[in-house]
Parts: sequence; structure tokens; C-alpha cells
Amino acid sequence: MRITWFGILAFSTYLLIDLYVFWVLRSHLLAGSVRRAGWIQGAYLVLSLLSLFIFFSIPRWAQTPWWKPVGMTLFALAVSWFLARGVAALFFLVDDVRRLAQWGGSRVYQLAVPTAVSSGTDISRSVFMSWMGVIAGSGLIGSLVYGFGNKYRYESRRQRIHSPKLPAAFEGLRIVHLSDIHVGSFDDPAAVQRGVDKVMALNPDLIFFTGDLVNNVASEMGDYETIFAQLKAPLGVFSVLGNHDYGDYVAWESAAAKQANLETLKSIHARMGWRLLINENMPIVRAGEQFSLIGVENWSSRANFKRYGDLSKAYAGVVSTDFQILLSHDPSHWETEVTASYPHIDLTLSGHTHGMQFGVEIPGFRWSPVQYVYRRWAGHYLAGHQHLYINRGFGFLGYPGRVGILPEITLIELYR
Repeated sequence: MRITWFGILAFSTYLLIDLYVFWVLRSHLLAGSVRRAGWIQGAYLVLSLLSLFIFFSIPRWAQTPWWKPVGMTLFALAVSWFLARGVAALFFLVDDVRRLAQWGGSRVYQLAVPTAVSSGTDISRSVFMSWMGVIAGSGLIGSLVYGFGNKYRYESRRQRIHSPKLPAAFEGLRIVHLSDIHVGSFDDPAAVQRGVDKVMALNPDLIFFTGDLVNNVASEMGDYETIFAQLKAPLGVFSVLGNHDYGDYVAWESAAAKQANLETLKSIHARMGWRLLINENMPIVRAGEQFSLIGVENWSSRANFKRYGDLSKAYAGVVSTDFQILLSHDPSHWETEVTASYPHIDLTLSGHTHGMQFGVEIPGFRWSPVQYVYRRWAGHYLAGHQHLYINRGFGFLGYPGRVGILPEITLIELYR
């Protein structure tokens, strides 16, 4: 196993949080019952050691056939255990900072007023804050475990888009927008089939897919190719590539092998009847009228994602007066280049963020950790007359579940 500075830092952080939380539990919260404390401390140590074992075993397990059904869940549980302790540690740390400030204040007062009677310098830990830390950490674990059951709970969302540029022939056009299938994470073909059936029950005129069909390699499609080949629409099924489709996260034996994998993935799109747009545009025609459909390869404003897209190339020949729809995987493309340099693009469809598969969405309020990375991360946005819709993803990646942000099937209806 190759040891890196990042690995050393991550391992050190893990141990520090582990020891800190264990010390607080042992020294303060479990001091009243020796028997109960022994059981809880023992369980804590066992879970911590199991989590470490899982983390160190990932490189070997990821290549085994049981990784998807078992290993991914074990990994998610190990990460959940770590995150839960991190949340608890934040509460403990806030309380310790309070105690330190209070202790420092009392010492300064004693030095300034030597005759003051001291009641002692021991500042007790807040039982409330400590138990809040335990409850918050436990709640996080509980919600993540609950989320395992939501990974195939497909939610249909409806969005109306209005534009005076829309030709009359497309009034009421029904578009199903899908994104981020990540077929390499699936372990239940029957559940995925139910999702495809739900798409077809919407009777779409068009189906658009905005990238990340696989996690890493084309071979992940396997039997799922026949399932997704069932997606049909009168005006066609169109797709673009996402950052995971290029095989950038795999150690290939050669550049030729990586390119061959990409070509295989492209051929799968074709076999399924999906028209893959590679930095190009084409007219969508109905009753003698048309709008322009533009598709780019992955383009991100973030340096950690490679840019393959070329919108200037994709846009060449587009009639400026046409109603225009752009398929672009990463929503940062819209705010960085599309709205700045392509004012005639009316609607951009993206995905990529998954809504981080974790968050809260209720009327009047929504939150997800991903909003600290992407300003626009899910749903509909408008800048002037230009629309952006970000799909929350059909599949899942890393964490095999969804909490508050369900897998999405979007029905977009166009009106003049």
C-alpha cells in the first residue's frame, strides 16, 4: 500500500477525533455507571477498529464481486461512524472553548483582584452540550442508515418552462430529463426497471440524459443496457457525457485502453438508441417547425474536473432566432460561460451534483452541504430569460442511499 502525506493526515485526523470523543465519553458522560460505561466503551472501540479495518481493506475489496451488494454498504457505515463522531466532536469542542474562555476569564479576574475569593478554577463541562453532541452524532448515523432504503425511491418532479421563442408546434412539449445514472452502483435490476417504467409512464415526447451513465468503465452496463434501451420517445432520446464517463478515475494500463473504453461506451449509447451529442447541435423538427438542440462534452469551471467540452464548436451553425436547449453535465458551465457569452441559449439542462444525496427540501426552505461547493445545485434557476434546470440524479455514487434528496425523474413541459 502506497503511503502518502494525505493518507497520513487523514489517518491522524481519524485517530485524533476518535480519541477525543472517547475521552469525553469516558471521562464525563459515562462516569455515573461503571457497568453501562464498560459496555458502551467496548462497543465504541469495536466499531472504531472495524471502521479502520474497512477503510484499509477498500483497495482489495473494490475488485471483488461482492463489493456492490456488501462492501459499499459497509463502507458507507464506516464513513457514517466517522462523520457522526466528527459532528459530536464539534459540540464537544465548542463546549471546551467555552470552558477555556471561562477559565481564562476567572484567572485574569483573580490576578486583577488578588483579594477575590476563588471558588476554584475547575470549570465543569456542560452536560447539555455534551449530550447534544451525542444526540446529533447518533441522529446523523440514523438518518444515513435510513437513507439506504431510498436509493431506488424514484421521485417524479414537474417543471414548466415558458418562452415566447418556442415555436407553436412545440407548445406543451413533454421532455423527460434524466442525469447521473451511475449504473456501476446498482445492485437491483428490478428496482431500476421500475424507475424506467416510471419514465415511460410520463409519455415523453423527448428524453434527454445529461451524463454520467457509468461510474468508471463501460463494462458496468452489463444487463442494465437492455433495461435502459427501453427508454423511447417519438422525437428521440439524446445524451451527453459526464465527468465519470471518460474513465478518468481508473488507472489504465495505457492511453489506448482508456480510449477504447470510451469508444465502447459511445457504442452502448448507440445500441440503446440514444443519440450521443459530442460538441455538436442538431434541429428537432415537429410539424415543419424546429428548435436547436446543443450538446457539449463535460465542461466545468472547477479545476479538479477535466474540460472536454467546446461550446463554440457545438454552437457553430445554430440559428440565433431558434429556441435553443443546451445539454451540459456540470451546472457551473451555465453560470461561467453560457449566461456570459451565449445569451440566445434559452434552456440548459444539467446534473452532476446529485444534491449530494443528502439534504432538506421543504416548502420555503432547502439545504444541502453541496450548496457550499455549487451555488446552483438542484432544481430550476433563472437569469434574465435564460433557464437552468439541475436534475438531482437517477442513481447514486459512493453513499448507497439518499437522505432528503431522492433520485429524480424530471418532466419538463414547454409553453410559449
